Amino acid sequence: MSTSPQPAAFTDLRPEQILDALEAVGLRGDGRLLQLNSFENRVFQVHLESSEVVVVKFYRPGRWTDEQILEEHQFALELQAQDIPVVAPLTLHATAEGNARVAGPANLTEGESGCASADGPGGTLAFWGPGPSPWRFSVSPRKSGRAPELEDPEVVRWIGRFLARLHTLGAGGRFAHRPELSPQTLGRTPQRWLSGHADIPPTQQAAWESASRRALDRVQALFDTVADVTMLRLHGDAHPGNILWRPEGPHVVDLDDARTGPAVQDLWMLLPGDSDGAQRHLRWLLEGYESIRDFDDRELRLIEPLRTLRMIHHSAWIAQRWVDPAFPAAFPHFGTAAYWSEQTGQLLEQLERMQT
Repeated sequence: MSTSPQPAAFTDLRPEQILDALEAVGLRGDGRLLQLNSFENRVFQVHLESSEVVVVKFYRPGRWTDEQILEEHQFALELQAQDIPVVAPLTLHATAEGNARVAGPANLTEGESGCASADGPGGTLAFWGPGPSPWRFSVSPRKSGRAPELEDPEVVRWIGRFLARLHTLGAGGRFAHRPELSPQTLGRTPQRWLSGHADIPPTQQAAWESASRRALDRVQALFDTVADVTMLRLHGDAHPGNILWRPEGPHVVDLDDARTGPAVQDLWMLLPGDSDGAQRHLRWLLEGYESIRDFDDRELRLIEPLRTLRMIHHSAWIAQRWVDPAFPAAFPHFGTAAYWSEQTGQLLEQLERMQT
């Protein structure tokens, strides 16, 4: 490859740059690339000359620190070592001529800067490109699968057992750098950011701010009632799209949102929207889960608070990435008076649900 590794805009990674970055860690693509669905990062399926197929993830600048990414990798490798089916990153080796360096979970330090070292024989996080802000990427094997059939009770019980195994391992360690799920991190902070930075139409701002503050007050009150529940390392974003089904059962992809929190965070997004269906699916999930690990039923009080936090955080997530062309294309309704009116209505509905 002859392309100079000059970073392009994150929103416009060129195929030749992707192939050059991979070659810098000893992986030669054969030219076949496919961009995969991902708003947060840039993710590509790449065929290698070795006939292997890998998935390369370029991390969005400014989202996670190097230490936080490496903690995600460490968690995935711990799960893999215990035969808990996850897609873990490969160990990469920088080539002498490739203008790349690598760091691995073992390189994490607890110093003031917390800077991950690039020394050592290999690592899971690669840095490629000149200057102080090179691209950061990881590579994992491609693992295909289909969506789980969540109307099948045995499939849901199996997922419950799988999540219980993940949580058992998650409870055995801690994250030093990745954030904790709380009303502050997923609620108050994004709510304040939206109030001060988002272009909320004047006709809607006061109503949305009032509804969001009232809803977050109730969220905090409910979290306070279960303040002593166990907090553990989680997948963090265990919705059906991040759980794939293979002949041997479920496996998870995308630990990008891994964080510390209550176990119920990895359960509630698997429940359907209707009340009867949610209760049925929750029963199936817990039947599987509790065959492996105890579940604190008090955490069920947090399902609606967690849903409320996700709503507010999601609005801030879109607003903070609006300069990325993928976001206006995917969320054309965002930012309109109708959008904020709908958000206000939904928050008031959540407030009613949390009062019951």
